[in-house]
Amino acid sequence: MSRRYPSQPLIGVAVMVWHNQRVLLVQRAKEPLAGQWSVPGGAIELGETVEAAARREIREECNVEISQPRLITAVDVINRDQANQVQYHYVLLEMQAEWLSGEPQAGDDALAIGWFGVEDLAGLDIHSETRLLVETVAAQRLD
Repeated sequence: MSRRYPSQPLIGVAVMVWHNQRVLLVQRAKEPLAGQWSVPGGAIELGETVEAAARREIREECNVEISQPRLITAVDVINRDQANQVQYHYVLLEMQAEWLSGEPQAGDDALAIGWFGVEDLAGLDIHSETRLLVETVAAQRLD
């Protein structure tokens, strides 16, 4: 099924990887959200569990190994074109995990990668809902 103008929503994972109160973000190279910073992740493959997809996506996209991912919430990402047709529709399972090993390196679908504290988010081109979710999870981690 095509990711662009799909016949149904695509299911994906997005994983907030934490290390020393900093979250790993990638700058997207491809649409949707090309050029924006976001939580790394991608589509779940046929026959793949959610946990396996989360670990694979972080390994492929970031060169990092993570702890067992935990579900936070599910969000809809729906982008429409100028004719109001659904161009992209993802249902993302937002998760969090701890960094275990690996030096972050941007995969082929990322322009850049880095660790960011909550105080760093204000200067980034990042979707407001993503910023809010990262800030919320970071605050809960301090409790």
